[in-house]
Amino acid sequence: MNRCGLWMAVLLVAGAAVAAAQDVDTDYQALQDAVNKKDVATIKKLAAETSALARQEIAKPGDTADPDAAKKRLDDLHAIDTYTEYALYATAAQSEAPVMVDLIATLEKQNPKSKYLDLGYGPYLAALAKTGAAAKIPETAEKALANFPENPYLLDPLSRNAASHGQNDRTIAYSTRLIALWSSHPKPPEGLSEAEWNRERDATLGPSYYMAGMAYAATSHWVDADKNLRAALPYAKGNPTTNANALFQLGIANYQYGKMTLNKARVLEGAKFSEQAAAIPSSVSQQAWKNAQVMKAEADHMR
Repeated sequence: MNRCGLWMAVLLVAGAAVAAAQDVDTDYQALQDAVNKKDVATIKKLAAETSALARQEIAKPGDTADPDAAKKRLDDLHAIDTYTEYALYATAAQSEAPVMVDLIATLEKQNPKSKYLDLGYGPYLAALAKTGAAAKIPETAEKALANFPENPYLLDPLSRNAASHGQNDRTIAYSTRLIALWSSHPKPPEGLSEAEWNRERDATLGPSYYMAGMAYAATSHWVDADKNLRAALPYAKGNPTTNANALFQLGIANYQYGKMTLNKARVLEGAKFSEQAAAIPSSVSQQAWKNAQVMKAEADHMR
């Protein structure tokens, strides 16, 4: 190649790099404008395009003699790429369920580990239910849990799904993970009031104690059943069916443990819980009353 041809090739490469940088910056500005206008179709299109361009330049940065400028450009490109994810999440959070489902699914494809998915999965799964796609929730949650193992809004539907299918081991695994998660975060994060934090926690913590307790009872783990069902009672008071079932199984758990350990006090504790369950109109009230009589009679023969 002659010198003229060599210079032409250099100029073409440099020109392409400048054009690519201009495309990223131009698309970035256009994306911000679309977010401000809440233009969903444009946001979805530009988020994907801008991210692809930014990642392309990150992978093959242009030559520069100024290392500080090169670092700043790289930082800017990462920030632009992150903004494309924010644009999808922020728009989804303000949209009706069908649009939210579409935008969060788009974000999942763009970056399944995006920090904004960790924030968005709760409303996203709720939106799936609203759009008639509730059957997709367990599979979606299970897949997402690999990237966000401490997300309560993923663990909760997995616990409920396992419980509804009688999968006791899976119910215990997911429920106890969720209980441990809430226990490790006793205070609300910055920006969330204590009332909001308590409401979010209680919505999944109470059911987790209940599901774990019932699964432990179903597998004859009486001590763990007793522990979890006792913890569930304060949350179950507003639901007569749940309250009655928890008390019913508490009666059985304490009775069985009392018999195993020859502990009369625990047998009587089982009778007490059974009588409380019998006092609540439910499908188990009659059997709970019968259980209480058997337990008290057996306690009478114990020392």
